[in-house]
Amino acid sequence: MSEYIIKGGKKIEGEVEISGSKNAALPIIAATILNGGKSTLYNVPNIHDTKMMFEILKKLGGNVTKKSNKIIIDTSKIDKYEIPEDLMRQMRSSVILAGGLVGKHKKAVFSYPGRM
Repeated sequence: MSEYIIKGGKKIEGEVEISGSKNAALPIIAATILNGGKSTLYNVPNIHDTKMMFEILKKLGGNVTKKSNKIIIDTSKIDKYEIPEDLMRQMRSSVILAGGLVGKHKKAVFSYPGRM
């Protein structure tokens, strides 16, 4: 673990940009399915798990547009309820999409999440 050692009576100042939380972003991305329209998200971390969620949404019929620190997700044309196995295996948390799909289509089809 890193540490900071501060010596002396000098004032410290500056700015730190904090990235978004994966654990907050993933359920919000999944919930956009229930919106059935456009959702705009800010400060979504650019990591493997969020990229996989966007890929799954696209395979289901959604549209994802990235503009600097803004993600626009349009789920109005999601017409599928089956998550492709190859994408489902990319991350364990992909199972959270099942709730949105069941809410929208009254069913969801998916394989075991994560790597085996």
